Amino acid sequence: MKIVLQNLTKVFPSRNKKAGEEVIAVNDFTFEIPDGKLIGLLGPSGCGKSTTLYMISGLQKPTGGKIFFGDDDVTELSAENRGVGLVFQNYALYPHMTVKQNILFPLQNLRGADKLSKEEMLERALYAARLVQIDNLMDRKPSELSGGQQQRVAIARALVKMPKVLLLDEPLSNLDARLRLQTREEIRRIQKETGITTIFVTHDQEEAMSISDLIVVMKLGVVQQIGQPQEVYDDPQNLFVAKFLGTPPINVFDGKVEGGRLYIGDAAVLDVPGVADQEVTVGIRPEGFVPDENGPLVCRLNSVEVMGRDVSVVSSHPAAQTPAIRSIINADCKVNSGETVSYTLKPHKVLLFSKTDESRIYFEVK
Repeated sequence: MKIVLQNLTKVFPSRNKKAGEEVIAVNDFTFEIPDGKLIGLLGPSGCGKSTTLYMISGLQKPTGGKIFFGDDDVTELSAENRGVGLVFQNYALYPHMTVKQNILFPLQNLRGADKLSKEEMLERALYAARLVQIDNLMDRKPSELSGGQQQRVAIARALVKMPKVLLLDEPLSNLDARLRLQTREEIRRIQKETGITTIFVTHDQEEAMSISDLIVVMKLGVVQQIGQPQEVYDDPQNLFVAKFLGTPPINVFDGKVEGGRLYIGDAAVLDVPGVADQEVTVGIRPEGFVPDENGPLVCRLNSVEVMGRDVSVVSSHPAAQTPAIRSIINADCKVNSGETVSYTLKPHKVLLFSKTDESRIYFEVK
């Protein structure tokens, strides 16, 4: 099912009616979600991603704009008539019901032409349970399940209606790290098997990048960038997107361009042809540093953290905007012990941004 959002806007009134200003949670969001794709809505808390999800589901009504499912305008359609499956962050399972009863519940409320026989309902419930691999837990109650198992029940309950659209609101935030990794892989597998158009809301950029076909990065209700995860990581349009994506995060420095060369501090670290002389903000991805005894960027060495296949070098520099600079290098590379560490930089991992509006400044990478 293709979903089209046209100038979608949501404004919440101020709680202080006399002095307060309205809160624009989502501001003029226009986007076409392709049929059968998994889309990640990504951004910090308060950016409007969950509000967008709830407007698509029908639980919240837009202040302006339209929502289309295929060619049908569903903006005014009630949530129960949109054919969506919604999985909440807190699972929202019925504690007094078994797993089977929780999964069956949405089917038992179907009326009219959609009403199913008991046999059909049981068949669908078992199919959904097998899909999320909990068919051996059907007689247990939620209190007898682990967090990951409860999450699977919530997903099965959303899938049992065979929805046109599956909406997931931060479904992994209550799980531990290893279980989150396993469950996100399961979500991707299920989405591929069913072919259901899926929207996945998260503030965890690693989750979004690992399983999404496209990601939408949001800030304060405004879409910052839309694209394939690797493309957005490699080619962020502004400083916010560059800083939000990446683990460890991008290293940010104050710099300047003079005569086609980039300076960090007093050192000319890179040729940046075509860029006018100006002060800039410099972003260097952790993997963009190459240890070199004669490298132009000299940092104070703080520590070296061995991570197995990689080594994380923690250093500092007077021009850095954060106390620590993290560079990720191959474990085969040796970092000489001493007070300083010197680097050359990989040009395609160095990003320049305007000091005034934080927009991207492009230069030719040779």
